[in-house]
Amino acid sequence: VKKFVSVVSMYDFDVDLASGRYAVDAKSIMGIFSLDISKPIELNIHAESGIDEIMATLKPYLAE
Repeated sequence: VKKFVSVVSMYDFDVDLASGRYAVDAKSIMGIFSLDISKPIELNIHAESGIDEIMATLKPYLAE
């Protein structure tokens, strides 16, 4: 989780993780730990450009 937060924090735009009815800031270690990781987690990136770059960087953390 720490490495994921470090990667996401390199970007200026907002990134959220959502699980069920809960959504947290992906730059918050405590927020991520509050999610139920046994359920699917949705990644929401709030940016108009640079999506391809962050998706390539986050590829090791994403399920296909």
